[in-house]
Amino acid sequence: MKIAIIGYSGSGKSTMAKRISERFGLPVLYLDTVHWLPGWQEREREDSQRIVREFMDAHDEWVIDGNYRKLEHERRMSEADCILFMDFPRIRCFFRAWKRQRRFQGKARESITAGCEEKFDREFRLWILRDSRTKAAVTRYRSYQAQYPEKFFRARNDREARRFFEMLEREFG
Repeated sequence: MKIAIIGYSGSGKSTMAKRISERFGLPVLYLDTVHWLPGWQEREREDSQRIVREFMDAHDEWVIDGNYRKLEHERRMSEADCILFMDFPRIRCFFRAWKRQRRFQGKARESITAGCEEKFDREFRLWILRDSRTKAAVTRYRSYQAQYPEKFFRARNDREARRFFEMLEREFG
């Protein structure tokens, strides 16, 4: 089974990826760990692409968490058995990111590179509330749904995310 999890910051992508990985014994790749070097420095795109490509080549099954359109995105979408779009309301994402920052304050969580301490600065708050939800982004997500309707799942809240997980258990459990 191959699962691609995309969606908005703070929607629970990494939590869902970890849950699926643990339940089904699948290797997981958090694209934030690929994109970021310690101290929130961006890794060279070619290196990031190589890491994702090597991960996908090395595993027949996987869970990949993250958007990053320049990191083997088309391959991830086409090879995935399921694409989960975490389309939670911006205020819910904001609250979750705030809560996450309080939990991991001064530390890096598992789904981010060591040396990238959790932050909730103005730039990130604006990203959650405004900048990541442009008309172009919405159009992109809709295009994935149109391109892969048979394997595209949209979760707008925790209940729908739970239904997706239960569907995986029925299909692959």
